[in-house]
Amino acid sequence: QVQLVESGGGLVQAGGSLRLSCAASGRTFSSYAMGWFRQAPGKEREFVAAISWSGGSTYYADSVKGRFTISRDNAKNTVYLQMNSLKPEDTAVYYCAADRRDYCSGYGCYADMGAYDYWGQGTQVTVSS
Repeated sequence: QVQLVESGGGLVQAGGSLRLSCAASGRTFSSYAMGWFRQAPGKEREFVAAISWSGGSTYYADSVKGRFTISRDNAKNTVYLQMNSLKPEDTAVYYCAADRRDYCSGYGCYADMGAYDYWGQGTQVTVSS
């Protein structure tokens, strides 16, 4: 079992930055791919970014590419999402998730929300205009 706890959300003005953190319990964190997803009011949950277990591969939704950066520190069992140049449309609850599949390759695999096994409770990000 893996427990995930997100933090770092809040209220920020458009153009500002936030860094989300997701702390994971368990000794096998370094073997999991990790993803960030978000859900805005009245909308379906959507993929934001993902990172392979080693950190060597990262994937981003087109809507955040160039503005958001995902990273991980396996020694700290933590994955991060640095969000810059925030826009009001980035307002959502952000969730981190862990994927324990042995093999995953390519954007389609990492963006597959149904394949993630563990989810955090989410952290609210609100971007004011």
